[in-house]
Amino acid sequence: MPARSEYVSDVLIIGSGAAGLSLALRLASSGCKVVVLSKELLQEGATFYAQGGIAAVFDETDSIASHVNDTLIAGAGLCDPQSVEFIASNARHCVQWLIDQGVVFDTETSTMGKERYHLTREGGHSHRRILHSADTTGKAVQNTLISKTTTHPNICVKERCNAVDLITSSKIGLPGTKRVVGAYVWNRELERVETFRTKALVLATGGAAKVYQYTTNPDISSGDGIAMAWRAGCRVANLEFNQFHPTCLFHPSARNFLLTEALRGEGAYLKRPDGSRFMFDFDPRGELAPRDVVARAIDHEMKRLGTDCMYLDISHKPADFVIQHFPMIYEKLLSLDINLTTDKIPILPAAHYTCGGVMVDQHGRTDLDGLYAIGEVSYTGLHGANRMASNSLLECLVYGWSAAQDILTLLPREKLADKLPKWDESRVDNSDERVIIQHNWHELRLFMWNYVGIERSTKRLERALRRINILQQEVNEYYANFRLSNNLLELRNLVQVAELIVRCAMERKESRGLHYTLDYPNQVSSPQPTILAP
Repeated sequence: MPARSEYVSDVLIIGSGAAGLSLALRLASSGCKVVVLSKELLQEGATFYAQGGIAAVFDETDSIASHVNDTLIAGAGLCDPQSVEFIASNARHCVQWLIDQGVVFDTETSTMGKERYHLTREGGHSHRRILHSADTTGKAVQNTLISKTTTHPNICVKERCNAVDLITSSKIGLPGTKRVVGAYVWNRELERVETFRTKALVLATGGAAKVYQYTTNPDISSGDGIAMAWRAGCRVANLEFNQFHPTCLFHPSARNFLLTEALRGEGAYLKRPDGSRFMFDFDPRGELAPRDVVARAIDHEMKRLGTDCMYLDISHKPADFVIQHFPMIYEKLLSLDINLTTDKIPILPAAHYTCGGVMVDQHGRTDLDGLYAIGEVSYTGLHGANRMASNSLLECLVYGWSAAQDILTLLPREKLADKLPKWDESRVDNSDERVIIQHNWHELRLFMWNYVGIERSTKRLERALRRINILQQEVNEYYANFRLSNNLLELRNLVQVAELIVRCAMERKESRGLHYTLDYPNQVSSPQPTILAP
């Protein structure tokens, strides 16, 4: 498709991970014309870097009821049981669809001599139900979906494009019910804003972990979809629940390298600097406790001992076993002069997953007609107060399927809006003070880490909100006066999402799951989701 200032499609999908690409393939296979926007190159999303796997019931000793129960327990009383049942019940056929696309999961030979999938176990799971491709499952999934979407005649993929804002019917004066009709998009290669007209628009932009100083996520995880949906009038929920992955490598040359939970699932221990284990001091499940418990335990021990990190140790397992199951991690650590089979690995918690997001129903529909949100950007009720390991890629696949079904019934009734107004930048200049963006960027991520991190208090949250209000004024003024850039767009969205995170945290007068506050250490008897409306 040649470069031009306006694009037209049946469906515009903003985001190119497992959720966005699986949805694109399902729609395109039914004849829809689909445009997929990728903020970076297609391999740079969170899906590509996912190590662990996808949770689904494939073992005959396992059951959907058990998967549901484990998820509800991990979610600390805040999951939506109907949503959990819906996703767990549709897991197998959605994973099978992925297998049919060409994703190869690891297999093993049973004692009866039959080949079966090798299922691993991770924190919170009572059974082995994690399908994986060694320790690079996300890479296998993403590469397969990329190969399918980039060669499909009904799909146009545009890389290095940042969505700026959604265009709604009310914004351009159209009569009738307010609905989404398109989006303004910053083309980074051409350094211009392009207009996209569409019948349905899907946000599959991922989470907002980049709002924190330390994160396992790639740089693109800046909460863009959450911020755009909020500005367009959609509700958000449960944004106080930011999951911190317990085991991010602590190393100056690999600050966001994740050490998969499957390491603990296969027997790795968490240890203090003196070599003693500590998880059983905090939870009878030890290293296999849910992530919120493990992350708080590590944070507690680091602060108590005044150390920079704790350690992950799987050296007691046979070297061949470790290398076979974790080849990518083994090679990566060797490049940093660390031997996974013999050494203790320095780790610390880092922001990993946004459990809340844009409120949607079981088809990914938001509050705004024609607008859908799927994957980490959304709040479905699956994760509650804490996400159970390997349920995230599953949620992407199930909602890629359910949203496709709904969109296919919607499209025949929808008409494209007439030509949309072009982006107006006649009153802005080129900035000669981009250092302001960098300064504000670093300030935001640092105080979010210190004040709205693993452990919080009312005073810290109030302090963070005051700083956010000041930053919002500066960013909005900058946005109004200067031409766009990638960093400006991300900062604008991060500051907005930071405000929503803090407001949600201030609403919750208890400690539950991923939200722990010193002022309200106990749990209330009837917890409810935290819902914010524009």
